[in-house]
Amino acid sequence: MGIKKEIGMYKKGKNNSITDVEGVKVGQVTIKTGDVQTGVTAIVPKENIFKEKLLAASHVVNGFAKPQGLIQIDELGTIEAPIVLTNTLSVGTALTASVKYMLEQNPEIGVDTGTINCPVLECNDMRLNDIRGLHVTEENVLEAITGASVDFEEGAVGAGRGMRCHELKGGIGTSSRVVHYDRDYNVGVLVLTNHAKFHELTIDGKNIKALREDRLQKKLPVDKEKEQGSIIIIIATDLPLSSRQLKRVCKRAMAGISRTGANSGNGSGEIALAFSTYNKVLHEKDDFVEIKCLSDDKIDDVFSATIDAIHESILSSMIHAEKVKGYKDFEVESLRDVLQEIGDFEEYLK
Repeated sequence: MGIKKEIGMYKKGKNNSITDVEGVKVGQVTIKTGDVQTGVTAIVPKENIFKEKLLAASHVVNGFAKPQGLIQIDELGTIEAPIVLTNTLSVGTALTASVKYMLEQNPEIGVDTGTINCPVLECNDMRLNDIRGLHVTEENVLEAITGASVDFEEGAVGAGRGMRCHELKGGIGTSSRVVHYDRDYNVGVLVLTNHAKFHELTIDGKNIKALREDRLQKKLPVDKEKEQGSIIIIIATDLPLSSRQLKRVCKRAMAGISRTGANSGNGSGEIALAFSTYNKVLHEKDDFVEIKCLSDDKIDDVFSATIDAIHESILSSMIHAEKVKGYKDFEVESLRDVLQEIGDFEEYLK
């Protein structure tokens, strides 16, 4: 997974994927028929997560977005259900399906104990997808959750099917990095990219718009739209980090986003959600809970590794995505095709 090019100073994980963090799985359902180009991506942090919650946090860089479940995550510092990604108008459907899944797994919810907080995050795929048609079903969401595995595709798949990034084809991307303390630990990232403008896109310090037009005298056939896309960043680690530290990691997300030249526009929603699989918080717990966490003055490597993984994940989401024609024959080019036209970027392609 990921891309061929070495990005940053940290070693990539075994599979260069968010699933390098043990226990983490990803499931996807892709819908691609004519005007309908959309889907679902589910990140399952661990089995039986309601009974053994994980420490978590989120950070909103720019809040032009419609997520579900972040308030409780930041209040309590834990996550207790799979993370579902989909398109903006399917958040309600995804939430209902996720709730039904958790109720089936845990019959005590809403009877002998409290209710459930299911995180659902989104991006707007209305240019390539008939978003008003509400084509994502509860069955699609359940299939993504129950079909989650260590291996999964990147690019124009799952929730990323109808997304655009830098006005080229975006979607799902992943990467991971290894940091060493008393032993090796993994920091994994998965992104849903639907943000930024083509004229901003910079790779290895080269502005792609200028380079393409200089070499080929060819402009990208895109509308002159405002920046109104979004990016969702999911960060997983097996490091012992507290929820406060995970929020600090989330706050570094914009540094990774901006590596490709992207800015955070008025109509853009940039949201990061992070969790650690190290500490387990039992649902029915004692009066006191012991939490192990990294010393704050040792956390810089985590910040840097996360930024590198975000940067690569964004590029990977684009390089693995093919050209797509969707709603009303609107067509979006692939970054892979653009880079092959220009040349000099073979080290990114595989």
